[in-house]
Amino acid sequence: MELHLKDPDATLRLGRVLAEALARAPNPPALLLQGDLGSGKTTLVRGFVESLPGSDMAEVSSPSFNIFNLYPTTPPVAHFDLYRLEGAMPDDALFECLEDEEAITVVEWIQFLDRELWPEEALFLQWTPSETGRSLVLHAMGEAAKGILLSLAPAMNTI
Repeated sequence: MELHLKDPDATLRLGRVLAEALARAPNPPALLLQGDLGSGKTTLVRGFVESLPGSDMAEVSSPSFNIFNLYPTTPPVAHFDLYRLEGAMPDDALFECLEDEEAITVVEWIQFLDRELWPEEALFLQWTPSETGRSLVLHAMGEAAKGILLSLAPAMNTI
């Protein structure tokens, strides 16, 4: 699925739409984000987290320096940033969160993790250059993720 996000507000709306869909999934797939600096990855995560119950206790920021943030939302969100790990293996916390069936794991800079280590079930969002705003391609990896992406099609028309 391809989208054009005309401004940061559209990116925040997409985050809210994704949060609503993943929060009601029994075993939510991971959200894997790939894009250049300033493409909107953290803005999307902010819209995502701020729309979940418990977000009043969460301050969303890029976890570049501490590698990951855990947000006390319902469901809980583990937000990883692999930018500083380019070429290095992340610690076990990432893999533990990816296996947690109750939490939603969001990974920025997923391209820095060897593809064979990516989870089987995930929504992969890839930002691409655009003359105005941001272009985004959403890929579903796994059957559950495909079902979620298909269910999102009507809501995507409002972004």
